[in-house]
Amino acid sequence: MRSVWRFFSSVRLAIVLIILITLASIVGTLIPQGRGAAQYAARYGGLAGPLAALQLTNLYRSGWYLALLLLLAVNILVCTVSRLGPKRRRAFGPAPGTEAEAVAAMRPGARLRLPHPLAAAKDRIVAELEGQRYRLAESAKDGKIRILARKRRLGWFGSDIVHLGLLVIIAGGVASGLLGRRADLALIEGRTAAVPHASFAVRLDAFETEYYPGGAVKDWKSTVTVVEGGAPVLTRVVEVNHPLTYRGVSFYQQRYGWDWSGARLVLELRTPGGQAPGRTISLKAGETVEVGSTDVTRIAVRRFVPDFVIGDGNRVQSRSNAPDNPAALVEAWKGEERVFAGWVFAKFPDFGQGHGAGPGGKPGEGPGGSKLSVALKDYAAAPFSVLEAASDPGANLIWLGCALVMAGLFLAFYWPPREIRVVLEEAAGRVELAAGGHAPKSREAFRSEFEAIIETIRRPA
Repeated sequence: MRSVWRFFSSVRLAIVLIILITLASIVGTLIPQGRGAAQYAARYGGLAGPLAALQLTNLYRSGWYLALLLLLAVNILVCTVSRLGPKRRRAFGPAPGTEAEAVAAMRPGARLRLPHPLAAAKDRIVAELEGQRYRLAESAKDGKIRILARKRRLGWFGSDIVHLGLLVIIAGGVASGLLGRRADLALIEGRTAAVPHASFAVRLDAFETEYYPGGAVKDWKSTVTVVEGGAPVLTRVVEVNHPLTYRGVSFYQQRYGWDWSGARLVLELRTPGGQAPGRTISLKAGETVEVGSTDVTRIAVRRFVPDFVIGDGNRVQSRSNAPDNPAALVEAWKGEERVFAGWVFAKFPDFGQGHGAGPGGKPGEGPGGSKLSVALKDYAAAPFSVLEAASDPGANLIWLGCALVMAGLFLAFYWPPREIRVVLEEAAGRVELAAGGHAPKSREAFRSEFEAIIETIRRPA
């Protein structure tokens, strides 16, 4: 049992555990946590499997990381308990029966004779020490009076309060890792989304993007209403570094985008020659509209992608959600005959994969060799705001632990305890005084205070 106690009270064990936890935390910072398997496969390739097997993609909830935290907590607790008893006795224990020679040998220390009666000398010493805000404990035995004066006694426990703060931080970290929840909410103006693991929902009332004069994004602002029980409860503006917190859930402005699934497009149809302005048609992606002209009777947009690229397997996909290369897959008919089918590009109107399907036989031509051109003139989609809903039940514990650590460091470095021992005994009609003091830190300042006290006591009343 003693060997186990010595093992867990070892400073070396604490150093090793702190190094391991620090290294693991660095890895957890470099590797995104809690993402999908596809994201890890795209980012790390063949390493995605080993990373998941080692629980490095969910590190803060992994068994081995929690085991390191538990071992550190046990180490801190054992170290604190083993040292707490002697410190408590030193700070609050009774005055020891120390002899005059041992007291005078303390550093700083002093011996002197006082021309006062024993009771008067004691009263004067007590008054001086209490004036310096010392707390006194007295004892009388064998004709001697012993006085133990102490102040700033909490300074003895500075390191213990630091240890307590660390334990609270570890508890908060474990609570955050096991019980914390994070989810992204993509909200379109006017829509309401339920908050995961909560009894309320949020509605996006308005979204605004502010720009610098050069065109770069300056800020995103989301006006959000909390809805609980079907009724609005709270409305706030959420922006970067200014979250909304409600019932333990904080909403952070993450990013923004566009809902291209319902994009509204404007197409321009041109007939042979292309000299006169073409006819414009407004429709949504996935919609078919009747045109009713002699060249085209109906037109449809089969698909729209904001950032056109040809990916694996020659499949068309969007490289991003930003409209960097918008393109639409358009089909047009004259009666039952398809006269146009292909991709049209907003930024490259002369480039496309459109081709005619009529009996004229030439690509891009309709019946009788007529040619139809389609241009993507405009596109618009409802913007959406992405809010991160974060629930962190351990945050308050972590803040409390940090406050305890700061308080402990203050006590340890700026509130050092001070102790003065005095032994009085009467001999040959005079009072012999032996005094000594101790301070673990700021010893020069304590020596000056001690000498000033002795000098005051030495002076005649």
